Amino acid sequence: MIIGDDTGPAARQQRAAELGYSETVFIDDVEGCVVDIYTPSIRLPFAGHPLVGASWLLRARLGACDVVHPGAGAVPAWPDGDFSWVSGRPEWVTGRTTHRHASPAEIDALPGPPVGEGFLYTWAWVDEAPGVVRARAFPRRGDAIVEDEATGAAALQLTAELGRSLTVHQGVGSEIRTWLQPDGRVAVGGRVTLVEDAITSS
Repeated sequence: MIIGDDTGPAARQQRAAELGYSETVFIDDVEGCVVDIYTPSIRLPFAGHPLVGASWLLRARLGACDVVHPGAGAVPAWPDGDFSWVSGRPEWVTGRTTHRHASPAEIDALPGPPVGEGFLYTWAWVDEAPGVVRARAFPRRGDAIVEDEATGAAALQLTAELGRSLTVHQGVGSEIRTWLQPDGRVAVGGRVTLVEDAITSS
């Protein structure tokens, strides 16, 4: 996360590419919780996992961040135990395809991104009754991110497609929880760990 950067989109895109993270969040207004999100190759109006982290950081620094504001619109944010949550709309998640596999073993056996273009979210039931899923995410954007360890937006999309709340085990060790809300929004939650060298001020 970068706080206090006043450069434009082109410079931010270049900075995100140089840093090489799955997403880089630029915090434009700390008190207003206004953020701008980039992958190494594109700007994102909404991204669940970075917003969980950004809202957690802003809450830790300010004592409150009830709504975070990325390009897509107002995103409610709140803590609950050791999880931080944000709530987004399924229509904010575009350009992603979900593909179901027969078992978690098939997901684990994938050597890398399947051939093709466009963001692919592969998943399988670990235990369907309680809604436990094994997933891996392959952005396939042609940049340095071959696989994304945690993708809240894709988990949000899968939740909307299945019409139920989920617990998603993704990548090597990420756990993402989702909650299908009565108004059609989907809450996405995860644990956050502060890594000081991943936060810079301009």
